[in-house]
Amino acid sequence: MLTHDQLSLYLERIGVDGGQPPTAPRLRELHEQHLRRVPFENLSIHLGEPIRLGLPELFAKLVERRRGGFCYELNGLFGALLSTLGYDVELLACAVYTPVGLGPPFDHVALSVGTADGAGRWLADVGFGRHSLRPLRLDTSDDQDDPHGVFRLETTAGGDVDVYLNGGPQYRVEPRPRTLLDCVPTCWWQQTAPESHFRTGPVCSRVSDTGGHITLAGRLLIRTDGGERVETNLDSDDDVLGAYEKYFGLPLDRVPVPVESASAP
Repeated sequence: MLTHDQLSLYLERIGVDGGQPPTAPRLRELHEQHLRRVPFENLSIHLGEPIRLGLPELFAKLVERRRGGFCYELNGLFGALLSTLGYDVELLACAVYTPVGLGPPFDHVALSVGTADGAGRWLADVGFGRHSLRPLRLDTSDDQDDPHGVFRLETTAGGDVDVYLNGGPQYRVEPRPRTLLDCVPTCWWQQTAPESHFRTGPVCSRVSDTGGHITLAGRLLIRTDGGERVETNLDSDDDVLGAYEKYFGLPLDRVPVPVESASAP
């Protein structure tokens, strides 16, 4: 749970007013604004910064320092925000689908959220990079239209839930509630293992104000909107730092260096 002052600062960070009940429409607003204001990024790995999952560390990084993070950080702190606002929140472990099959447990985490207006439970996820703009209903296998595509949630024979986007599997959700403490070993692996895709290069992405995406992958700036994709190669460190500041509000003092390249002999 967040303190009153922390709650006020967090809501200011995502550009949302306080004082509203924990309803489904309010959840949708919080979800959309979080995706627009707090970027998905793995920059700490390439800046040599350890990633800690304690609530004070997450709040200091995402709110006070106005940074972003990856799933454990983003959904972990967003879950604390929702709990403080009166939502019924459960943290759920997920396994991500890859080209060679289903990945390991805790490769991703998402949130199951219950509202006070009897609107059922929702899958909220502000930490998957590119996913739904709005929370998804957990109690239906029908197609769910979203500005970012058509989503469908299907319950498996074992009771897990597979999430599909435009017919393609994204990840599998285990319905058993977890805690951020359960995520610490995998979070450490993501930071340190040469096999972790988060170590291959710095990535920063957020939803734009028009509903598209803005991504900075290394020195490549990618802007997509209405099906149009524009790529810009940034030549200098000053250009890269300027893009982090302009498009993501990140005042970095140095350019993140791909950790595998930096550690190679």
